[in-house]
Amino acid sequence: MKQGYSNTEACRILGINRRTGKRWRNGWHTPNSGKPKPPIHMAASASSGPSRYLPEEDRIHIADRLREKVPIRTIASELGRSPSTISREMRRNGALWRGTQWTYRPHAAHRRAEQRRPRPKPGKIGQNPELREFIQYHLAIRWSPEQICHALRRLFPDRPEMHVAHETIYQALYVQGRGELRRELTKALRTGRTRRRPHRQSYKRLPRNIPHMVMISDRPAEAADRAVPGHWEGDLIIGMDGKSAIGTLVERTTRYVMLAHLPIDHSAASTRDALVETVMTLPPHLRRSLTWDQGSEMAFHRAFTLATNIPVYFCNPASPWQRGSNENTNGLLRQYFPKGTSLAIHTREHLDAVAAELNSRPRKTLGWETPAERLQNLMGPGVLTAQGAFRAVPLAPEQALRSTS
Repeated sequence: MKQGYSNTEACRILGINRRTGKRWRNGWHTPNSGKPKPPIHMAASASSGPSRYLPEEDRIHIADRLREKVPIRTIASELGRSPSTISREMRRNGALWRGTQWTYRPHAAHRRAEQRRPRPKPGKIGQNPELREFIQYHLAIRWSPEQICHALRRLFPDRPEMHVAHETIYQALYVQGRGELRRELTKALRTGRTRRRPHRQSYKRLPRNIPHMVMISDRPAEAADRAVPGHWEGDLIIGMDGKSAIGTLVERTTRYVMLAHLPIDHSAASTRDALVETVMTLPPHLRRSLTWDQGSEMAFHRAFTLATNIPVYFCNPASPWQRGSNENTNGLLRQYFPKGTSLAIHTREHLDAVAAELNSRPRKTLGWETPAERLQNLMGPGVLTAQGAFRAVPLAPEQALRSTS
């Protein structure tokens, strides 16, 4: 009307009723429901560049071009937006006209988008008690947020209200003021931290003088590509003041974990004896090689090879990624055996229970199978059940830990 059009012509151009145009100009003082509506005043846009949010004039352009049956990609090109932005806008803010015909009304779409924009919003976890209980239970048994998210999608494939991203769980734990998950559950996370921290640069390790070392470059190719089971990575996790330790072994193909008991010390002789006792529970075809770092505890590696027929290969100095599966597993084990505590107090039975819990936990790198399931699938039924500590079907995590408490 400011351009000289009459009320009837202006309403015809916009495709609205004359009474609606009158209400836009003068306001609506006696609506059927709600408060009186003030007149609509168009404010000039002062933005210097395209916003991440669609302005009302873009929505009007979308509606006009849709009425002309222009393809979505053409509309996106005209507005300088991604085609997915236009299709998402239509899906979110379109509506059924009189319950039968789908239509896109730009002014109603803009109001709907403005109403959804304010922050903060109530979290999905806080609004769903069933979802909150599921997450809290699995955090308590030390599942990671990412493992929980994929378990939710597998168990509830047809219930989107039970699907969350792992970042949603982290925010429910760490973001102040949400209160959707119990704060003490942060102690059940891998790090046990009560606040987030950036990654730190790892410390460099000094090379050790171990006689007759065979380097990882001489390891068979079948160990490097993880195609054949039976190749292991090993290391020690050290307790308080360096006086106690636990030996850790991880199978490269399946990520199956075994723990070596070192109740007295972690000298070269004690480490050799504990590793021999642990690996001799394996069938011969699962004893192909062992990869270790250049720690002095493996000074008797030739005696270990003589007793078990397992060759030992050593990583290069300051190269922990050459034993990546074992490094990751050691991080998981620190939830059960924290730094700064004595590791000599743990019994053989407790180490077996911890290993059973880890081996029954789904792993992303295995397509969300558990290490026990993957090893059982590779070896076939009945192969593992005859091996004492090498279980085909491990105890449930809560049962295994309860039996040793």
